[in-house]
Amino acid sequence: MHVASDLTDFIAGLPKVELHVHHIGSATPRTVAGLAERHAGSTAVPADPALLAEYFTFTDFAHFVEVYLSVVDLIRDAADVATLTYDIGAGLAAQSVRYAELTLTPYSSIARGIPAEAYCEAVEDARLRAARDHGIQLRWCFDIPGEPTMTGADVTLDVALEQRPDGLVSFGLGGPEAGISRARYAGHFAAARAAGLRSVPHAGESTGPESVWEAVRHLGAERIGHGIAAAGDPELMAHLREHDIALEVCPTSNVRTRSVPSLAEHPLPRLVAAGVPVTINSDDPPMFATTLNREYQVAAELLGLDERGVAELARQAVRYSFLDDPGKRAVLAEIDAYVTGFSRDASAGGSR
Repeated sequence: MHVASDLTDFIAGLPKVELHVHHIGSATPRTVAGLAERHAGSTAVPADPALLAEYFTFTDFAHFVEVYLSVVDLIRDAADVATLTYDIGAGLAAQSVRYAELTLTPYSSIARGIPAEAYCEAVEDARLRAARDHGIQLRWCFDIPGEPTMTGADVTLDVALEQRPDGLVSFGLGGPEAGISRARYAGHFAAARAAGLRSVPHAGESTGPESVWEAVRHLGAERIGHGIAAAGDPELMAHLREHDIALEVCPTSNVRTRSVPSLAEHPLPRLVAAGVPVTINSDDPPMFATTLNREYQVAAELLGLDERGVAELARQAVRYSFLDDPGKRAVLAEIDAYVTGFSRDASAGGSR
């Protein structure tokens, strides 16, 4: 269905939370171009923003990872980390996002020479400034970069447990899925969960349902990053529904990485029809030429939602967030007030 302009306006002002968005993957073309210019001669990333759209056109998931890592390599000191993080907070706040769980991969920066303590200080400084200046609450998911060796996993766990920045709420697993068993990280996730961190691994994005089963059985997953392959396994969908494990769905991302052939073939409607809890997210928005607001529009089209349905998607994301209960109540109250006010204005013939 076509999203009418009034629904677009509704989404733009709707208070929201974002649960699956990557730190480096949120760097805007302007930021990326500036960093590429600063590091000219030692990077393949173009410094011309006009060329970045072509650079960010991916042939498959492996190519996406290759390009992503080339952008990671542009973040070379703590000042870069702080600037990137603050700008992400400001950009999300401009989309009416009240709370976001940003996926950070500290190992990628530490391996490039940024000390763990300086990295954590940088993101915390940015978190506090973004809250002060833009009224957005940022929290962190420290993400293991799935790779053949276990070094990144070991370092990520050590940083999470030893530095333990105030904004850290969860522990994740990203990177390539093919050939990287979720189960091999069971010990790392057990230690993180024992320390009070929540489990949110990626699974079932570019591989089949088995990786989601592994994330649930071996990593104690409370939410699944992507998880769209679950649509091919009725037993798995029933398990997710019965155990209230939500999927962090990022529709445009799945098409851009070639994980699904097209938006029209996206499994979101099948997942929702089966009662699987879902949240709508943006993943790596500038790389995929999208925004969280646009992803809500896409979800509305796929699911045939009106304003009331879109608002319920926003509420569901709040419920499955790791925000504390008073914070959840506050955002839910904002959503309710916004819906009431928008409906009142619409019925009076006004516009927002």
